[in-house]
Amino acid sequence: MHTAIGGITWDRLQQEGSVTYPCLSADDPGQPVVFTDHFPTANGRAQLVPTAFVAAAEVPDAEYPMVLITGRQLEHWHTGSMTRRAGVLHALEPAATASLNGTELTRLGLQPGDPVRIATRRGSVTLATRRDDGTPTGTVFVPFAYVEAAANLLTHAALDPFGKIPEFKYCAARVEAAAQ
Repeated sequence: MHTAIGGITWDRLQQEGSVTYPCLSADDPGQPVVFTDHFPTANGRAQLVPTAFVAAAEVPDAEYPMVLITGRQLEHWHTGSMTRRAGVLHALEPAATASLNGTELTRLGLQPGDPVRIATRRGSVTLATRRDDGTPTGTVFVPFAYVEAAANLLTHAALDPFGKIPEFKYCAARVEAAAQ
């Protein structure tokens, strides 16, 4: 029986560094495109559903001009209840940081490592900054795996009207230099 990960073994990962999924067998180099022949649906075709843009429940304004986004980071998953107990992972990422791009750091008069206060309508947290030019201008990213910097307590609890998923990953925020 072929599985989508049949050709991905630990030895192969160690030898090659990475293997593209899906990879059906040991001699399969991996497929660069998923679903080239058919989709896993009754008729084998993609089911595309049009939608209209719906703005977030809370968008930036004069008082909270930036966007706070939260999410996972490589070393710590979800709440960090397991990964934060792993010594190696803790050593790599021992504390939450506030990721901002270089333009935002300059605008705020900050250097990487400087403390910032991130405030939303629900509270605030003070964190050290990290330069990440992949973070869009006007945005600050905070991982949510740190109970001592509970980013999701700062976000909005509005629900998506269709999926009923909380809007934990986006809200209006104010970022300012904090006392060292």
